[in-house]
Amino acid sequence: MPPRITPTARQLRIGVELRRLREAAGVVSRDAAEFLGTSQAQISNIEAGKNGISEARLRRLARIYGCDDPQLVDALAEMANTQGKGWWEEYRGILPPAALDLAELEHHATFVRTFQVVHIPGVLQTEEHVRAASIFVEPDLPEEDREARVTFRMRRQHVLASGTPYDVIIHEAALRMRVGGPKVTRAQLEHILQVAERDNVTVRVIPFTVDGFAGAGHAMQYVGGSVPQLDTVQLDSTHGAVFIDAPTPLLRYRARWERVDSAATTQDASLDLIRRIAQEL
Repeated sequence: MPPRITPTARQLRIGVELRRLREAAGVVSRDAAEFLGTSQAQISNIEAGKNGISEARLRRLARIYGCDDPQLVDALAEMANTQGKGWWEEYRGILPPAALDLAELEHHATFVRTFQVVHIPGVLQTEEHVRAASIFVEPDLPEEDREARVTFRMRRQHVLASGTPYDVIIHEAALRMRVGGPKVTRAQLEHILQVAERDNVTVRVIPFTVDGFAGAGHAMQYVGGSVPQLDTVQLDSTHGAVFIDAPTPLLRYRARWERVDSAATTQDASLDLIRRIAQEL
């Protein structure tokens, strides 16, 4: 098959991890190709996510690289075997590739932790909230494209029904931000209260009264892989979602989540605060 033109984030991740294993072993790509019985260009394409790799070949490379972490190898093999097209592929060519990568990331997550300062987390947003925010941010967007964004955001909420552990921390500022007027804002807050009733979802708040909490102004989403080495941090930018998976930054974001987590109130106190804010509208 010809090389992929635009590999997905998941396809890229397999290649990145294989390259990390090769470099840690001190094996050059030319020797890896010789051991595998292929070309150096093929190894480069695999590591760039442009070509897939079979489970058998992946496990052989892991042996060549002397990888002594069978759980990581099993996880990578599973990723290589689950490259089917998910529901998000219906939106390819309609929405930015990074949006599709985020949906795929959430679909395969073992857990999700999200922290927002001025926005309601995307997976918790109501349809009216998404539409109102879209009109404000992109007032000239064609209606067909806008509705595609709305339906896509709604379909991302499947991760909540899947049972994936989903931990949410929201700053009080985001809860008080009016989007679409008082009625839409109140319905949004009531929806968060309903979602928080799910056994796999926790919702906690950092109130204004918390002094100098860690991570001020820096939203993040930490998505668990099947092994910790395959965790991913997703950040928002003006150009779309940004994905971080290098070992050292992941350690920093794990530590940062722990600091943010320690600043949040209990779920009961948080839900009481959300109810009070809704009643004020």
